[in-house]
Amino acid sequence: LISLGNICRSPIAEAVFRKLVTDEKVENKWMTDSAAVSDWNVGRSPDPRALSCLRNHGIETAHKARQITKDDFQTFDYILCMDESNLRDLKRKSNQVKDCKAKIELLGTYDPQKQLIIEDPYYGSERDFETVYQQCVRCCKAFLENHH
Repeated sequence: LISLGNICRSPIAEAVFRKLVTDEKVENKWMTDSAAVSDWNVGRSPDPRALSCLRNHGIETAHKARQITKDDFQTFDYILCMDESNLRDLKRKSNQVKDCKAKIELLGTYDPQKQLIIEDPYYGSERDFETVYQQCVRCCKAFLENHH
């Protein structure tokens, strides 16, 4: 689950997906992580607003931001990202990786409400973080149903 800085959208998506697979007792079938396209925030905890949004929904995360690696493209089956610029960057990076096995997609392609892009809430309000959370819940549920 990939976003630009790995402190707002992707850690929310990662935490949501982890909770879903745990609730459905399939966590042993999934390896879940999130990362950034950029190296700006490496080692940082998620944005406090992301953490408080997750906590409001009873979810904790200990994620620390990291940048995506070559290994990720060779290890993961799916790399799901938040917007078109992530998608472009990831496709460009994946072209430099031999035996890239990951399928790179927008997480929003799974949204039953057809909100393709999960906008970065960094400059927004608490409400924007809540919107990201709800989008992630819808998309992750649908993704999981599609890949049982």
